[in-house]
Amino acid sequence: MSRQFFGTDGIRGRVGQYPMTAEAVLKLGWAAGKVLGSKGNREVLIGKDTRISGYLFESALEAGLASAGVNSRMLGPMPTPAIAYLTRTFRAAAGIVISASHNPFYDNGLKFFSTEGSKLDDALELEIEAMMQQEMTTVDSAELGRATRVDDAGGRYIEFCKSTFPTGVLLTGLKIVVDTANGAGYDIAHRVFDELGAEVVTVGAEPNGLNINKDCGATAPDNLRAHVLLERADIGIALDGDGDRIIMVDHRGDIVDGDEILYVLAKARHDAGNMTGGVVGTLMSNLALEHAFADMNIPFERANVGDRHVMEKLKHNSWSLGGENSGHVICLDKVTTGDAIVAALQVLAVMKETGETLARLRDNMQLYPQVLVNVPIKEKISIDENVDIQAAVKEAETQLGNDGRILLRPSGTEPLIRVMVEGKSANDVEAICQAVAQRVGDAVG
Repeated sequence: MSRQFFGTDGIRGRVGQYPMTAEAVLKLGWAAGKVLGSKGNREVLIGKDTRISGYLFESALEAGLASAGVNSRMLGPMPTPAIAYLTRTFRAAAGIVISASHNPFYDNGLKFFSTEGSKLDDALELEIEAMMQQEMTTVDSAELGRATRVDDAGGRYIEFCKSTFPTGVLLTGLKIVVDTANGAGYDIAHRVFDELGAEVVTVGAEPNGLNINKDCGATAPDNLRAHVLLERADIGIALDGDGDRIIMVDHRGDIVDGDEILYVLAKARHDAGNMTGGVVGTLMSNLALEHAFADMNIPFERANVGDRHVMEKLKHNSWSLGGENSGHVICLDKVTTGDAIVAALQVLAVMKETGETLARLRDNMQLYPQVLVNVPIKEKISIDENVDIQAAVKEAETQLGNDGRILLRPSGTEPLIRVMVEGKSANDVEAICQAVAQRVGDAVG
């Protein structure tokens, strides 16, 4: 069955445009309630980020679920990983997150978590899609669902986050700047680090419904960098709008991305003899990360772009550590999904246990220069079957040798082919990428 609503990360779109309309979300709540309720569990958790449209879709979801006879527990603004955790601890049928993650305020979306706190499996998503084609009905009045609010949701999640940090270790002596992107972690993230003893400076923590991700957070780390230098802090931590993505800044003001965070965590586990299995990255993970793991004899595999694909490969391999350079960092031995606060705590634990700064911990791996060029196309083409494009790729691979990498992939959202080249020499990488992009442009007319 073809999908009309669910993508690789739930449902997302412009507010007011189908499917992110009140009517569509109302029916989606009903459809999800009919499918989930038929399995025997009639309780669903609903959380959201701080965008103004969250009120609209929260009410629509609750009404749709109630009409299907399913109860709602309302969590209010909560990070996405918090909703995954609470869904598991409440043994709910599902958790629904109203969020468009790192997108601007005028977008919104829905993510679903299973009762185990992981992404909803494909079979259930397809059942919900099929139910959306049916006429919406309402159960008898005596069977309508109820809505209640979970007043201690934030406190529960804070205690869980702290439980992932080594017992007996405190963050005393560390000054941390936390940028919560005016998003879902605005009232939670700083409390976790504060309760563990750190001196915390909070920025991007004044949401007004319209400023989520605006010039702050993980997608705009220059804001965090400026505050780290201004405050002379030891480290900076930036979340995205829904709190599942992390970018860090060291005391020198250098940005530390998801690849470097994975390196710090994997190396610490390797050095301590605690590394089990390997690490999963993506097609966009820096080649320097792959080479660093090879030097340590740590297995490394690449998944397609998207934390869902990383998760699938982690579970298939029975590994626990993976992520994306964009900041999704997954520690499956601690959580069931990407979690910015938990990932930050794991890095802080390494700093406390080794006595090293983040700058020192990441200095042993220098990321290779990486250049990305987007080539517009008029219609979809098969990159693998185009002779001219493949000839250009092979020539580039010969020039790069073992010290570089080239990747061509079509955009999933725009009429573009993305050409990415990375290698040890910035000048070579720039020249090769431009040359390949030109050849691709000529090939597609």
